[in-house]
Amino acid sequence: MSWVRPYLLACLLLLAACAPRLQPSGDWSGAVHAPPALLAAESWRAADGRVLPLRRWAPEMPPRAVVIALHGFNDYGNAFADPAVFWAARNGIITYAPDQRGFGAAPFTGLWPGAAVLADDLLQLTQLLRQQHPGLPVYWLGESMGGAVALAALRHLDAASRPDGVALSAPAVWGRASMPLSYRVALGLVSYSTPWLTLTGRGLGIQASDNIPMLRRLGADPLVIKRTRADAIHGLVGLMDMAAAAPGRLGNTPPPLLILYGLRDEVIPKPPVERFVAALDGRARVALYDTGWHMLLRDLQAEKVWRDLAVWMNDTSAALPSGAETRQRPLFSNDGKIAVGGRK
Repeated sequence: MSWVRPYLLACLLLLAACAPRLQPSGDWSGAVHAPPALLAAESWRAADGRVLPLRRWAPEMPPRAVVIALHGFNDYGNAFADPAVFWAARNGIITYAPDQRGFGAAPFTGLWPGAAVLADDLLQLTQLLRQQHPGLPVYWLGESMGGAVALAALRHLDAASRPDGVALSAPAVWGRASMPLSYRVALGLVSYSTPWLTLTGRGLGIQASDNIPMLRRLGADPLVIKRTRADAIHGLVGLMDMAAAAPGRLGNTPPPLLILYGLRDEVIPKPPVERFVAALDGRARVALYDTGWHMLLRDLQAEKVWRDLAVWMNDTSAALPSGAETRQRPLFSNDGKIAVGGRK
């Protein structure tokens, strides 16, 4: 058996050479370093000089509130087009939705930029929009991966970047501690042996929404990533690790938090959501939607969620018109349904 140790050493060296790829910070940087700025053509410039897409939906009236909407994994800013138009017309809310680095029309599409970079972009954009709209409340709305980015950014707030509230729609808090061992082993093997390997969701049997026409449009949209690099999945799981651990780092007075979750969600399982809410220990409001799927803001019942968010952004202590808020803990019974007596 004298060959075993050299063989294992060779395997470790090979795996190190194939480590998951993060785009180096220097490559992410633009050619010109300058102060962050909003640019005219639906874009903004980050502090490292990189110009990134920024979609905007403004009301005809002077806006009453600002929301920065962060899309999910492999999606892009246009994910919020429908609720943004609704809020602009009815509630005077102006929505800004960036294509986060590596997604949509942003540079290096498909490559994972790193959780810290994504979180720092959100903080910089918040500061810019506070300057652009002085005196207006600024809210964060994160869907799935976007929710995890918001949670990562909450660890590094100052007065200029602190939001007036954070809404998390199906937040990606499914970290390694909540995953089966088989998932973790498979992720490690693929990430470190073939990080360039691209994967699809075909064959998983997972449905993201009951809005089938919308799902078909996403399938035909060239800005939606269809094949995902293994190292990008590795990066996403690392971000979800940070998000799952966020309650321990938020302190006793985080910005008002609202968590939205659909009971038919097949993407983010219920157990990690349960643990995340329990760790928040009363520092967040929770709304559970009986007919909601993962894409709550684009499901067939999405307008119910839009109205809840509009009311909450007007007054973070107001009752949600849908009646979906629950104060019951635990959130779910053993069969995954709302715990008995869960609505108050």
